[in-house]
This record gives sequence, C-alpha cells and structure tokens, in this order.
Amino acid sequence: MSEEFLSFDDILKELQIDEEELKRMITAEEMKAKTQEMRALVVEAEAEIPKALAFAFREGRMGVMDYYNLRNIQADTEMRDSIAKPKTDAGKDHPNPSK
Repeated sequence: MSEEFLSFDDILKELQIDEEELKRMITAEEMKAKTQEMRALVVEAEAEIPKALAFAFREGRMGVMDYYNLRNIQADTEMRDSIAKPKTDAGKDHPNPSK
C-alpha cells in the first residue's frame, strides 16, 4: 500500500518541478508579448516616415535628387537582402549553372 502513495518529499519535488516549468512558460509568454509590443512600435514608427518626408519636401530640406538617392539606397539594400537570404524550395528546381 505504501507504493500507491507518494511521500511528502516526492510530492514537494513534483510541485517544485511544476513551479519551475510554470515560471518558464510565463517567461516565454511575456517575451512573446514584449516582442509583439516592439513590432507594433516599429510599425508605428514606419508610418511616420512618409509624413517626415512630406514635411522635409514642404520645408525645402529635401529635394527631388535627395529623394531619388534615398530610394536608390533602399533598392540596393533590398537587393542585398534578397541575395543574402537562403534559397527556398522553388530555387532548388533549377540546376546550378556553376556545376
């Protein structure tokens, strides 16, 4: 009959393990929430960019060539990002011409 019941120490150990797991789960959920908050702030800040550009144009602090150069830098950055990303399954269908 003693095998059916856990000792007080065994129960205490299980509760401590459960508590540690619960703390890990809570921490993980808090980090997810914090990440979502940060993403929301980034989206909010990105929404301000067109307003700032319009203000700079109106105030004469930015000209057409400045804007053109800005867009060129953005395009270059996007191109470099796309080159740096690993190929997807769609890219594997084509044979590698260097081989």
